[in-house]
Amino acid sequence: MTNKRFALDTNILIYLEGNDAVKRSISEDLLSFAPVIPSQVVTEFLNVTRRLRNISKLQAMNEAAALFADCRIAPIQNSTIDLAIKLIQKYDFQLFDSLVVALALESDCKILYTEDMQHGLLVNKKLQIINPFVTI
Repeated sequence: MTNKRFALDTNILIYLEGNDAVKRSISEDLLSFAPVIPSQVVTEFLNVTRRLRNISKLQAMNEAAALFADCRIAPIQNSTIDLAIKLIQKYDFQLFDSLVVALALESDCKILYTEDMQHGLLVNKKLQIINPFVTI
Protein backbone atom coordinates (compact mmCIF):
# COMPACT_ATOMS: atom_id res chain seq x y z
CA MET A 1 0.00 0.00 0.00
CA THR A 2 2.63 2.52 1.02
CA ASN A 3 6.24 2.76 2.15
CA LYS A 4 5.45 5.76 4.37
CA ARG A 5 4.83 5.36 8.09
CA PHE A 6 1.10 5.05 8.66
CA ALA A 7 -1.47 4.41 11.36
CA LEU A 8 -4.70 2.45 11.37
CA ASP A 9 -8.01 3.46 12.90
CA THR A 10 -10.29 1.00 14.68
CA ASN A 11 -12.81 0.79 11.86
CA ILE A 12 -10.15 -0.64 9.51
CA LEU A 13 -9.19 -3.33 12.01
CA ILE A 14 -12.80 -4.33 12.68
CA TYR A 15 -12.97 -5.67 9.11
CA LEU A 16 -10.50 -8.38 10.17
CA GLU A 17 -13.49 -9.90 11.96
CA GLY A 18 -16.10 -9.27 9.26
CA ASN A 19 -17.67 -11.14 6.39
CA ASP A 20 -16.64 -8.66 3.68
CA ALA A 21 -13.77 -10.55 2.03
CA VAL A 22 -12.49 -7.55 0.07
CA LYS A 23 -12.35 -5.23 3.07
CA ARG A 24 -10.88 -7.99 5.23
CA SER A 25 -8.13 -8.55 2.65
CA ILE A 26 -7.31 -4.83 2.51
CA SER A 27 -7.20 -4.67 6.32
CA GLU A 28 -4.94 -7.73 6.50
CA ASP A 29 -2.64 -6.22 3.87
CA LEU A 30 -2.36 -2.93 5.78
CA LEU A 31 -1.69 -4.74 9.06
CA SER A 32 1.08 -6.78 7.42
CA PHE A 33 3.16 -3.58 7.08
CA ALA A 34 3.44 -3.30 10.90
CA PRO A 35 1.70 0.08 11.17
CA VAL A 36 1.42 2.40 14.12
CA ILE A 37 -1.60 1.49 16.24
CA PRO A 38 -2.77 4.34 18.46
CA SER A 39 -3.45 3.10 22.00
CA GLN A 40 -6.96 4.52 21.65
CA VAL A 41 -7.47 2.09 18.75
CA VAL A 42 -6.31 -0.87 20.84
CA THR A 43 -8.93 -0.18 23.50
CA GLU A 44 -11.70 0.42 20.97
CA PHE A 45 -10.74 -2.73 19.05
CA LEU A 46 -10.77 -4.84 22.21
CA ASN A 47 -14.15 -3.48 23.24
CA VAL A 48 -15.79 -3.98 19.85
CA THR A 49 -14.36 -7.40 19.00
CA ARG A 50 -15.05 -8.78 22.47
CA ARG A 51 -18.68 -7.72 22.17
CA LEU A 52 -19.07 -8.89 18.54
CA ARG A 53 -17.49 -12.29 19.13
CA ASN A 54 -18.65 -12.79 22.71
CA ILE A 55 -15.20 -13.88 23.88
CA SER A 56 -13.57 -13.65 27.28
CA LYS A 57 -11.43 -10.71 28.34
CA LEU A 58 -8.38 -12.95 28.47
CA GLN A 59 -8.99 -14.34 24.98
CA ALA A 60 -9.49 -10.82 23.61
CA MET A 61 -6.24 -9.61 25.20
CA ASN A 62 -4.25 -12.62 23.99
CA GLU A 63 -5.55 -12.25 20.45
CA ALA A 64 -4.82 -8.50 20.42
CA ALA A 65 -1.30 -9.13 21.72
CA ALA A 66 -0.66 -11.55 18.87
CA LEU A 67 -2.34 -9.33 16.27
CA PHE A 68 -0.36 -6.23 17.23
CA ALA A 69 2.94 -8.00 18.04
CA ASP A 70 4.82 -6.42 15.12
CA CYS A 71 3.11 -3.03 15.34
CA ARG A 72 4.17 0.06 17.23
CA ILE A 73 1.58 0.98 19.85
CA ALA A 74 1.51 4.76 20.31
CA PRO A 75 0.73 5.76 23.92
CA ILE A 76 -1.43 8.67 25.00
CA GLN A 77 0.60 11.29 26.84
CA ASN A 78 -0.15 14.76 28.14
CA SER A 79 1.10 16.19 24.85
CA THR A 80 -1.38 13.95 23.00
CA ILE A 81 -4.29 15.41 24.90
CA ASP A 82 -3.04 18.96 24.27
CA LEU A 83 -2.72 18.23 20.55
CA ALA A 84 -6.16 16.57 20.47
CA ILE A 85 -7.67 19.75 21.94
CA LYS A 86 -6.06 21.82 19.18
CA LEU A 87 -7.32 19.39 16.53
CA ILE A 88 -10.87 19.63 17.85
CA GLN A 89 -10.63 23.42 17.75
CA LYS A 90 -9.21 23.47 14.22
CA TYR A 91 -10.99 20.54 12.53
CA ASP A 92 -13.95 19.81 14.84
CA PHE A 93 -12.97 16.12 15.05
CA GLN A 94 -14.99 13.82 17.27
CA LEU A 95 -13.44 13.15 20.68
CA PHE A 96 -11.96 9.71 19.99
CA ASP A 97 -10.95 10.67 16.45
CA SER A 98 -8.99 13.64 17.77
CA LEU A 99 -6.92 11.30 19.96
CA VAL A 100 -6.28 8.89 17.10
CA VAL A 101 -5.19 11.72 14.80
CA ALA A 102 -3.02 13.26 17.54
CA LEU A 103 -1.30 9.93 18.15
CA ALA A 104 -0.68 9.46 14.43
CA LEU A 105 0.83 12.95 14.20
CA GLU A 106 3.01 12.41 17.27
CA SER A 107 4.23 9.13 15.73
CA ASP A 108 5.34 10.95 12.56
CA CYS A 109 2.83 9.08 10.41
CA LYS A 110 2.18 10.45 6.94
CA ILE A 111 -1.11 8.57 6.50
CA LEU A 112 -4.00 7.58 8.76
CA TYR A 113 -6.18 4.89 7.21
CA THR A 114 -9.78 5.30 8.35
CA GLU A 115 -13.24 5.35 6.88
CA ASP A 116 -14.70 7.61 9.57
CA MET A 117 -13.11 10.90 8.59
CA GLN A 118 -12.93 13.05 5.48
CA HIS A 119 -11.06 11.13 2.77
CA GLY A 120 -8.14 13.18 1.47
CA LEU A 121 -8.04 15.65 4.35
CA LEU A 122 -4.52 16.88 5.09
CA VAL A 123 -4.17 17.49 8.83
CA ASN A 124 -1.65 20.10 9.94
CA LYS A 125 0.05 19.84 6.53
CA LYS A 126 1.54 16.51 7.70
CA LEU A 127 -1.01 13.70 7.92
CA GLN A 128 -3.23 12.54 5.06
CA ILE A 129 -6.56 10.90 5.94
CA ILE A 130 -7.15 8.00 3.54
CA ASN A 131 -10.13 5.67 3.25
CA PRO A 132 -8.57 2.49 1.83
CA PHE A 133 -11.99 1.28 0.68
CA VAL A 134 -12.87 4.34 -1.39
CA THR A 135 -12.23 2.59 -4.72
CA ILE A 136 -14.13 -0.63 -4.00
